[in-house]
Amino acid sequence: MYIASQKRKDNIAEYLLYMWQIEDIIRANHLNIDEIKRNVIDRFDLTDAQRREMTEWYESLIDMMRREGVTEHGHLQMNKNVLLQLVALHQALLKDPRFASYTAEFYRTLPFIVELRSKAGDAKVGEIETCFNALYGMLMLRLQGKEITPETQNAIKQISRFIALLAQDFKLDEEDRLFVDEKETTPEPKSQDSADFASSEEPR
Repeated sequence: MYIASQKRKDNIAEYLLYMWQIEDIIRANHLNIDEIKRNVIDRFDLTDAQRREMTEWYESLIDMMRREGVTEHGHLQMNKNVLLQLVALHQALLKDPRFASYTAEFYRTLPFIVELRSKAGDAKVGEIETCFNALYGMLMLRLQGKEITPETQNAIKQISRFIALLAQDFKLDEEDRLFVDEKETTPEPKSQDSADFASSEEPR
């Protein structure tokens, strides 16, 4: 919960991938709060108040997953809403000539997106969701210690750079510092590796 809150403030991409990981951890513990307490919450040094707060947070997520029918697969509506916000910003940036560098980064990433969508066999999945699916898939491969081909690493590197730019622009937009006077510009983000977008530690 505390990690999620901080990631939401700092980097929306890290936050979304982290929340996807939380969903899977809840499923792995059979939506059972006692299992989550034993396997997740109790592994951290928390005060009684923090433990209660953490437990309530997981219980609320479990309840939402049951009510929304995503106990086996899929994402919570609140996480879908974050993705929709990112898609809306992405479309706005592409239409605005002030963000030519963003558009260029997107078109450098597009061939990888097209290839991934082709492999997945689902043309209905949008570009931004495809990027997040790829980043999350990479995170899972690394957590499982599986081998990653150079081709996949190359694709993820470019996707990471593009999503880092989108995440930075999202933060600026939330601070009302993105769509400003044309004379003002926003800095390019540093290139990020996919591992930076989600913690490999147990969530808390």
